[in-house]
Amino acid sequence: MQGQQQQQAYDRGITIFSPDGRLYQVEYAREAVKRGTASIGVRTNDGVVLAVDKRVPSPLLEDSSVEKIHKADDHVGIASAGHVADARQLIDFARRQTQVNQLRYGEPIGVETLTKEVTDHIQQYTQVGGARPFGVALIVGGIQNGEPRLFETDPSGTPYEWKALAVGSDRGELQTYLEEHYDDEADLDGGIQLALDALASVNDGSLLPNEVGLATVDAETESFEQFEQDRIAAHLEENDLLDTGEGEDESDDSAE
Repeated sequence: MQGQQQQQAYDRGITIFSPDGRLYQVEYAREAVKRGTASIGVRTNDGVVLAVDKRVPSPLLEDSSVEKIHKADDHVGIASAGHVADARQLIDFARRQTQVNQLRYGEPIGVETLTKEVTDHIQQYTQVGGARPFGVALIVGGIQNGEPRLFETDPSGTPYEWKALAVGSDRGELQTYLEEHYDDEADLDGGIQLALDALASVNDGSLLPNEVGLATVDAETESFEQFEQDRIAAHLEENDLLDTGEGEDESDDSAE
C-alpha cells in the first residue's frame, strides 16, 4: 500500500523524478500524442513533404476547420499530432520566434534554430511546478541554406532530425513502412507518393481527399505550399489510393 502511495506521488509531481529516473507526466504526454491521428514528414532532395490524417468525426463539421498542418514562415511548415490546443500554442510560439528573428537579424530563421527554440520552450514545462507538459509532437520541415531539413519535437523537449518520420497513432507501423520504402534519391513527387502510401497502409489501402492534409516546402523556391482538396484527390487517384466509398471514421475530439 505504501509503495502504491509513493507511485501516485511521482505521478502527480512533474518536477519529481521517480527512483528509476522517470518523469511520469512526460510519459503520459507521449501517450496523448499516440492518441492523435498520424502525421508524416518526408525529406527529399527537392524539399520537404508533410502529410496528415485529419479524420472528420461528423459530416456536419467543416473539413477546413480541422487543422493539422500550419505555415510557420515562408520557408517552414509544421504538422502536429496530439492535443489540438497544445499544438496551437506551440505553433503560435514558433510563429512569434520567426518574426523576432526577422526583425532582430533581418533574415529568415534557420529550421534547426526554430526547432530548438520550440523544444527549449517545451522543456521548461517539464521542470516547473503547477504546469504540465505539452501533450503534442510537432514535425518541423523547411529549407535552411538551400537544404531541406526535417525535425521532430518530443514532449520532453528533445529535438530529433530525420529523413522521414511519423508521429501520432500507428507510429510503429508507419515508421516501419517509411524505413522499408524510403529512397534517398526521391524527388518531391516521390516524397508525396511515399507519404500518401504510408498513410494508406494503415487505412485499408485507400484515403479520402477531405481527410488528408498535404503540404510541401520546395527547396528551389524556399516556399511553403498547402494543397487544396482537388489537388490531393488528383495525387490519390494517380497513385490508386482514392477511396470512392462514403467512409465513416471515428476520432477522439480531444486530439488531432
